[in-house]
Amino acid sequence: MLNPDLLESATSLSDGIVALRRAIHREPELGLETPKTLAKVREALADLPLTWREGTSCTGAIATLEGGRAGRRVLLRGDMDALPMDEKTNLEFASTIPGRMHACGHDTHTAMLAGAARLLSAKRDEFAGTVDFMFQPGEEGYHGARYMIDDGLLDPLPDAAFALHIMPNAPFGVLAGRAGPLLAAADEFTFKVKGQGGHASMPHDCNDPVPGAAAIVGAIQAMVTRRFNAASPVIVTVTQIHAGTAHNVIADEVVLGGTMRTLSPEHRAKVQELIVETARNTASAYGLEIQCDIRAGFPVTICDERAVDLGRKVAQELGGERGWRDMADPIMGAEDFSYVLEQVPGAMFFLGVAKEGDDWRSCCAIHSPRMHVDENALPKGTAMLAGCALKFLEEGWQ
Repeated sequence: MLNPDLLESATSLSDGIVALRRAIHREPELGLETPKTLAKVREALADLPLTWREGTSCTGAIATLEGGRAGRRVLLRGDMDALPMDEKTNLEFASTIPGRMHACGHDTHTAMLAGAARLLSAKRDEFAGTVDFMFQPGEEGYHGARYMIDDGLLDPLPDAAFALHIMPNAPFGVLAGRAGPLLAAADEFTFKVKGQGGHASMPHDCNDPVPGAAAIVGAIQAMVTRRFNAASPVIVTVTQIHAGTAHNVIADEVVLGGTMRTLSPEHRAKVQELIVETARNTASAYGLEIQCDIRAGFPVTICDERAVDLGRKVAQELGGERGWRDMADPIMGAEDFSYVLEQVPGAMFFLGVAKEGDDWRSCCAIHSPRMHVDENALPKGTAMLAGCALKFLEEGWQ
């Protein structure tokens, strides 16, 4: 069993956790370079017995805490980057930088991880082993975790890894997770469909790429429903169509762009192959040329069954039976913590941060410019991270 005062200890750190979250929220940074955010974290933890290592390809850092005795090694991760969007929350600590907002909760993830570092530092003489705190930039499509791995910051590899993600449209304080695929692989495609433009009143003198591009969009949707078993989700969404400059001009080219979401490495490879085949054959049927570009995104986030079982026990010890929810289905969003879980057994969990007492179903989701977080839930997340570390260091995989 966990020390019964773990949640109480985390709650006593609430002011510091919230203050750090708000400081990060006011000054969001994008991509792989988050130096001001990292500086805020290091300043907040400067009094702790941590050893710091930083990478060369991004501003990622690992803070290491050694326990009282040798033992297992566990990693806890929090991401630091924001999104390129305007904030519309009217919070007193809203973003001060136009076009940037912490709309995915990474400010809370970083603050909760810092809280866990403080909580575990106070208990370092009570446990055997080592805790690595992974402060990571570039989660929003920049592959920050992969860069940190390539920089050698996860060497030596931990024996287990855990992360937490807030959900503003989920019940307050409830933790959730599932074994196996939790989040999808996310890849991108761009197709340039090339014809011959001209005057819109004389299409017979042109090779109009628009009808062919429209046919490609329809063919892709048919490909998904006819080539993949509906019981194993595959999502292909065309999100961009760009063509033309005037109402009376037939364009030379149409550019299609979108995303592919899959829950297995096998389907990920298959959909990339079939979407190119489908687009090329359809373009050929219309007498058009096509250039196909596939850009690999994050892998599938796959949670180890043992890690999820450990997390479930920690959540229930912190909040009782109602403090945990088993997720029936994966979410088709994506996470670059998947790179860590390719190397190390572990799990990511979700923490509900809808305002206590509100109808969480009506709350704005992540990536909304109006997203709100009930900060009273943050100590629960801190205790969850610290609790997973302590339970693994003490018990390992059982």
